[in-house]
Amino acid sequence: MSIFNRDHNRFENFASHPMRLFISMAAILIVLVGLAAVLVFFVNVQGAEQTLVPDVIGRDLTSALLELQVKELYPRINLRYTQSSADKGLVLEQNPLPGAIVRAGRRIQLTVSQGVVINTIENYLGRNIEEVRIDLQTIVASQTSTQVLPQYITLKEPPMYEYSAETAGTILQQRPEAGATYSGPTTLELVVSRGPEYTMVRVPNLMGLGLADALETIGLTGIDFEFSVRPAREGESAGTVVAQSPRGDTLAASTGRVSLTMSVPENLSENEVFGLFVYDMAKNPYPLLLRLESILPGGERRRLLSTQYAGGRLSVPYREPVGTILVLSMLNREIHRETVTRPVDSLSLDQL
Repeated sequence: MSIFNRDHNRFENFASHPMRLFISMAAILIVLVGLAAVLVFFVNVQGAEQTLVPDVIGRDLTSALLELQVKELYPRINLRYTQSSADKGLVLEQNPLPGAIVRAGRRIQLTVSQGVVINTIENYLGRNIEEVRIDLQTIVASQTSTQVLPQYITLKEPPMYEYSAETAGTILQQRPEAGATYSGPTTLELVVSRGPEYTMVRVPNLMGLGLADALETIGLTGIDFEFSVRPAREGESAGTVVAQSPRGDTLAASTGRVSLTMSVPENLSENEVFGLFVYDMAKNPYPLLLRLESILPGGERRRLLSTQYAGGRLSVPYREPVGTILVLSMLNREIHRETVTRPVDSLSLDQL
């Protein structure tokens, strides 16, 4: 029995040995194939990482694309305006820089010139010069992109002025003319109306008016004016216009100035100041919008005067609390401010 069992076991071992050998060989073969595949993959990847970025700066776009294609690189194109039409279609910049080692299939950023911007001069004739100034300043401020070269127009200052029947400030002539093309920063020369040279206006009658009413009338009529102040005399009402030249309801040249005298008001509180705001400014070629405002110590803001003013010495009476800030603006731009500090009893003789 033992001999039989021993022979039987030998037979089973002999029968199963080829199967184990086959399985082992198959496993080894699979491992070798896998290792070979991994090796081929890394060899290919390693080869792709060694691609050299060519230098295409200054090349035309077509040849630059062909050069990148040979290196198995792909472009990402940005466009930019330049100052010369000769640059159109040329590569200005590239990223990564020439000589860099990158992987095949990498995208290369190319900045390509679009040449110069060709714009057309607008027709500014008949428009008000202040409106044109604001429009041009807005255009310049909006052209801040680093990708686009600003193509803006600046005004030649000061413009030329001449008398005409057109409203003061109206643009009469321009150079370059409307429709002309430009491709870079351009200077615009204008001829602007001063208004009619010889015109007569009816002078408003301000006699007897209080401070607020007098300043309101000046703002509505737009007359050129100058104020002085002094204590009220016998028979005069305190705090009113007590003298005027030329007289009211008479005709005078529009370029003339109306002289007004206002008496010091009564019943000023200890904290109030009656004074004369005086400021010297440059003469304008024609009247411009002027505004005088007060900012009270509590922060309240109120208008004292709003009128068209031709410049020169401005003199405006005021009655405000100590600590009030007087703010002078022209064309909505602040040009001066001062704080009310002088008490009424220290007004100089010149002011009175």
